[in-house]
Order: sequence, then structure tokens, then C-alpha cells
Amino acid sequence: MRRTSERDLEARSVERVLILSAGVGSGHNSAAAAVQQACAARDDIAEVRVLDVLQESTSLYRDLLGKGYFVLVEGAPWLVEWGYDVSDQPFWRRGPIDPWTRANAFPTLSEIKRFAPTAIVCTHFLPAQLVASLLLRGLIDAKTAVVTTDYDFQGLWLTSAFHCFFVAREEGRVQLTALGLPSDRVRATGIPIAATGLPAPARDRARPPMLLISAGAAGGDYAVAVVRQTLQIRSPFTATVVCGRNEEVRRRVEELVAPAGDRYRVLGFTEEMPQLLRDADLFVGKPGGLSASECMAVGLPMVLVNPIPGQEVRNGDYLMEQGAAVRCNTPATIGWKIDQVLREPGRLRRMQDAAQRIGRPEAAADVLNGLLDGPSRPLVITRAAQKSILAASEQRLIASDLTGPSALVRLIDPVSDSTVALLQAEEVVDLQKRYADPDGNLVLRHETRASFRWEARRLLRSVLGDDQALPVRVEALTSGSVALRAVGDGSA
Repeated sequence: MRRTSERDLEARSVERVLILSAGVGSGHNSAAAAVQQACAARDDIAEVRVLDVLQESTSLYRDLLGKGYFVLVEGAPWLVEWGYDVSDQPFWRRGPIDPWTRANAFPTLSEIKRFAPTAIVCTHFLPAQLVASLLLRGLIDAKTAVVTTDYDFQGLWLTSAFHCFFVAREEGRVQLTALGLPSDRVRATGIPIAATGLPAPARDRARPPMLLISAGAAGGDYAVAVVRQTLQIRSPFTATVVCGRNEEVRRRVEELVAPAGDRYRVLGFTEEMPQLLRDADLFVGKPGGLSASECMAVGLPMVLVNPIPGQEVRNGDYLMEQGAAVRCNTPATIGWKIDQVLREPGRLRRMQDAAQRIGRPEAAADVLNGLLDGPSRPLVITRAAQKSILAASEQRLIASDLTGPSALVRLIDPVSDSTVALLQAEEVVDLQKRYADPDGNLVLRHETRASFRWEARRLLRSVLGDDQALPVRVEALTSGSVALRAVGDGSA
């Protein structure tokens, strides 16, 4: 592996960007496509490739992770919620990738080797975990980014090595810095969505409000109940119903709205969704991370129905907290709830303003720029540090509350002023015994002695690359540093 130095970055004129996703639902791949689109705006990118890691794996693995998830959503939503809560603990699983996942990753590993990327963007936690293991083993020389695709941060996304971590909103960034992650490695950019290049829509207040009712790309049959309820709305409105790829749902909706004349327009899967979002006044559907981000980017408030337990429920909580959404908890009240929004003077306008305020249409470009223009050395979080982060989370503490040998300590590259490692205090003591210079400064060097612990060798291999030595500054976490950085630096 060759570690790119800061001087190399200045001299290099082209980048090769690999975007790794996983087709569990459409959101992760949509985010990947948005980042791919943003690559076209940079003249230093020579080639970009998008890879769905599930499509590269066996059909059994793909079906269990992809289709199996939605089977649980439909048949045992309580189990999905339980699984989300369990995996929400940061670094709940700290060991290597399981053998089955590693075996299914061989085609992806081959493609990474063939493509030889200088930058890797992960829009799903599976490839993010794979890429982290490659960094720690010294098998790739690329800047790496983890890009979350829901408004609420979930601990499952945390990995042991990366260059930049991108979350959807400021609260997620504050949460990660409170856990101990350095503020120079975490950015709140929003969720990447496709750019339209169009100005913010100017809605015609004189015409009846237009509802955009979405059944999702797969065409969930809950849309039929939603449409049936809208027939009871007394306020003036028109509606466009998008049924996705489910022709049976489309047929049932068309039969249902036939007596209403031209008030309803019914579509199947359509490429017109960006324009439909701009034309609509109120969206009715599920609060997936990408769908919600696309709505917010054009100032389109939402009526939330049938959210998936876990991430979609939490997405909805955020949107309602910001005043950009209302939620229907039972199909029987959907029509009444929409009518309340339409009938109350000024309410729809206020919700549209709230949606516009939190929209992040430039998120994809911000992710790409943050990665390519960011630190060249990765951040490594040792397994001992991961254990401390998990323990603090379980005890409802922040990282700076930890004391003694399990307290967290950062190693900082003084040249770039970026954090390159997060360790336990007792690990730093071991490093200082081996690598302190005569003046007591810590200078990391490659270790060849077999007696040295494997965890430390992974750290040195990842951080040093081909460099023979790296002076680092040791910095302990303090309550002030964590809190002030989290609150005071929104761009970090």
C-alpha cells in the first residue's frame, strides 16, 4: 500500500472515485447515484464507478439481506424495531467481518483491486465495514467516506477506520463528537440527493393545493387506503398518485378514483418524480431518508403514513420536530388529518417554509468536496477505544466522562492538525514506552517485532502507510473540548 502524502495530493490532477452501495430498498442506491452525479462538477475526477455490493454477491445472500428485510417489515415489524434498537449501540459488534459476509465480498474486493480507486464513498454500512477492514490490513490506498442515509444516526454505521463520516443533520454530528469521535472527521451535510439545477419552486397560491401521494418505488398497497381516505376530504385539492412498479395497486387506485373525474391523476413508475415534487404542495407517503430529503430540498412538507419501525419513525420525528410534517398513526384518520392541514389558515405555508429551511439540496457535492479536500490519513479507532465508546453509551455517559485507563485519547497529526487515532489511555502508555523520542515526544514508526500486539500493528500500518515515521500530538478528551467543538463548529 502507498499512503498518499499531502504533497502527493497537491500534485495529483485526477481522482478515481468508487461509490459502494447496497440495494436494500432504493435509498442507498439513490444516494450513490447522487454522489456520482456530483462527480461531474469536479474537473479533477477522471473516472467514477458505482457498485451495488449485493448485486455482486450470491443470490442467497442478496435475498436474505434485501428481500428478507422487507418480509420482516411486513410480517414482524416489532422484530425490525427490536433489531434497530439493539444495533443502535455504537460498536456493539467490534470483531472482524463474519466469514459469510467476507466470502460474499470477494467480487467486490476484486473490483476494488481492479479499479484502484483514490477515493471510496460508502452509502451503506455493509461496504463501509468492508472498506474499514481493508484500510486496517493495508490493502487499499484511498480516501474513504461513510455517508448515512437517514436523519437519525444509528450506531451500526460506525466503523473502525475511515477518513470522513457524513451525517444528515447537526444533532447527529453532536452525538458522534459526544461519543468521542473527533470533530475534524465528522460533518453534517444532509443526505445526498440528485441535483435538478433548477431554482426553488414558486407555488401558485391561487390554485387548489396539489397532493402527491406516493406508494414508493415498489408500490406499497397501503396507498390504496390512503387514496380511499382522501375521497373524504372537504377542502379543495387535486392529487397525483404514484403507484410505483405495482400494477395491481395502480389498477385498484384507478378504479377507486374513477367517480372523482379529473381530480386525480394516477401514474405507475415514473421518471417525472423530481418535477412532481416541485409541482406538489403536500406529499403523502413514507418518510424514507431519501424521499424526505428530496421533499425538503424543494420545500415540500409531508404527511407521514406507514413508516418502517426504526429509521423511518425517527426520520418522521425529526421532520415533525422541525414543523415540516404531520404523522397519521391510523388509516382511518388520514383524510381528516390532511383536511386539517389544508383548512387551517396559513398552516400549509408555514410547513412549506419549515421544509425549505431544513432542505440540503447540495448535500452530494458537500460530501464529495469534504472527502476529496479533507485529510489524507485515515482515522483509526482501536478495538479498546470502541469498547470504551460502547460502555459510555450503555451507561448514558459522554466520552469525556470516562476516566482512568479506559479514558479516550486522540493522536493528532500536527502538520494537518487532523486526528489520526482514537485510543484508550493505557494504549497510549504502551506506545510512549516504545516510540517516545529523547524529548518525550511521541513519534510513530513501523513495527516489525512479532512481539508487538496485533492491534497496535494495525494502527501503525493504517496511519503511517509508506511513511517511515510520524510525529503525533497526544490530546486527552475534556468536557469542554467535546461540548464546545460539538456546538461551536457546525462545519467540522
